[in-house]
Amino acid sequence: MVADAATKYAPKSVEDLRQLLANDIKVKVAGFDVDGVLRGKYMSKEKFLGAVSSDGFGFCSILFGWDLHDAVYSKELLISNSANGYHDLIATIDLSTFRRISWEDNAPFFLVSFLDPETKKPISVCPRGVLKKITEKVEQIGGWQCIAGVEFEYFQFKETPHSLAEKKFSALQPLTPGMHGYSLLRTQLNTRYFLEIFDEAEQFDVPLEGHHTETGPGVFETALAYTTAIRVADNALLFKYLVKSLGMKYGVTPSFMAKPWGNLPGCSGHIHASLRDSNNNNIFAVNPEELNGGREGATYDELKYISQTAEYFLAGLLDGLTDVSDVLLGCFPPDFGPCQLVPTINGYKRLVGGEAFWAPNAVTYGYDSRAASVRVISPPSVPPAATRFEIRVTGADANPFFALSTIFGLGIRGIEKKLKLSIPPISHLSLEDKKLGKVTMLPQSLETATERMIRPESIAREILGDEFVNHYGGTREHEIKVWNEAVTSWEVERYLELA
Repeated sequence: MVADAATKYAPKSVEDLRQLLANDIKVKVAGFDVDGVLRGKYMSKEKFLGAVSSDGFGFCSILFGWDLHDAVYSKELLISNSANGYHDLIATIDLSTFRRISWEDNAPFFLVSFLDPETKKPISVCPRGVLKKITEKVEQIGGWQCIAGVEFEYFQFKETPHSLAEKKFSALQPLTPGMHGYSLLRTQLNTRYFLEIFDEAEQFDVPLEGHHTETGPGVFETALAYTTAIRVADNALLFKYLVKSLGMKYGVTPSFMAKPWGNLPGCSGHIHASLRDSNNNNIFAVNPEELNGGREGATYDELKYISQTAEYFLAGLLDGLTDVSDVLLGCFPPDFGPCQLVPTINGYKRLVGGEAFWAPNAVTYGYDSRAASVRVISPPSVPPAATRFEIRVTGADANPFFALSTIFGLGIRGIEKKLKLSIPPISHLSLEDKKLGKVTMLPQSLETATERMIRPESIAREILGDEFVNHYGGTREHEIKVWNEAVTSWEVERYLELA
């Protein structure tokens, strides 16, 4: 069931809004930065209503000029720089995102998007603006709606912000010991915390489809309800906010870091994607008459239960994976780079184990294959209406707005160009094929992925634009610079005495 794009509490008019806020004196507003961090503030109700009436309010552009830890980027970037004095952007309030924060005195809450003050258009790296641009293009081309779901795996530590700092983020205590995927016992050790995540998510209008333990000490996995791309991206990052907030209440720090433990599986952020028409029909599904025997003309037998349009979409994904991995990891065609899918230094360490940890590290696809980068989910394993692709490269640390923009941007490019699949399914490949170079490997570091993404001929530039690539690429170069300057505890332990 695809949820409505608006929250169930969203006001239909300004008069509805005034009634909804009749007993409030303040309102919380927030937007997302390039790393997907929620940044915002409280406003008086009167100032908020004034901002709604005047189509926005000023918000300092430094939001796009600093990193996760508020360090200013190493190089001047287009959107936010000292040369223009970090001028204000326009923050526009999206009334369709209204909900209340039950754990924060039931405070009213709205999301904002960021516009250029001169052109009044979304800035090139506003996460919500980037995805909106892609979804509008998809609608213009085919009259289709981008539909998606997100699954998160995340570790839990029995730590607080203070204990993390005191321990210098070492020797951390997991919430529960051992490897207990789908356990009905481990959830009873922290019953209220575990159940409250589900219950509060429903109250916060971030509906969930599944919630269970995953393999690893203190690991949970949560699947968010399938809905429109922008709504699910909002929900994904609001879910992180919710879990981290509840964690504080219970003395728990949940971590969406891609690879917190070297010898254990990492944390994925798998994304499910499909396209629906105006009648809510899944255009990736084959016609009913093709269910008995499959579609004629499918390039491979494993694809006979997806439509030709879906096959073009898949070819587009694979064609660009390696150029976009920064975004997905953190996507993946040989010429795109996984920067948008894997955006952090740590995210690439999740891919090192490859199939051993069900973390695909090559440009591959396969019917219902969890070893492939793109899992084709179609009949006979699911009903036709549930036909979709699961992109398994993305880590839990990825910004879902950029990851979804990349996935749908690549897919629609494949449809427009009617791209043909250039490789067979993973079931036709062997480990020897990898060794012989017959399989394209994904970038193994943020540095390599960023280099691929910012190349003049990159597919990333084609689907996301030069302004986005230049700015986002600059933020990843900053991340690389900070990493290259760091001296890690591993280095000290290895070299201090014996080098």
